[in-house]
Amino acid sequence: MSFMNEASWDRIARVVIGALLIYVGFSGTVEGGLGTFLGVFGFIPFITGLVGWCPLYAIFRFRTNRETAKA
Repeated sequence: MSFMNEASWDRIARVVIGALLIYVGFSGTVEGGLGTFLGVFGFIPFITGLVGWCPLYAIFRFRTNRETAKA
C-alpha cells in the first residue's frame, strides 16, 4: 500500500516491543505510575506496527520500506 512507511522488520519489531511494554505495564511487573505509563505507551508502537504507518515518519518524510510512493 502506498500509505505504509514501515518495512516488515520495522512492523514486527514495533508489535513485539509494544506487546512487551503493554505486558510489563499491566501485568504488575512494574508497579505504580511507571507501570501505567509503560502500559499506555506500549500501545503506540503496537498500533503503528499493526497499521504500518508511523506519523513521525510521515512528518520527517522518512521510510524504512523500499516501496516508492506512486504519484
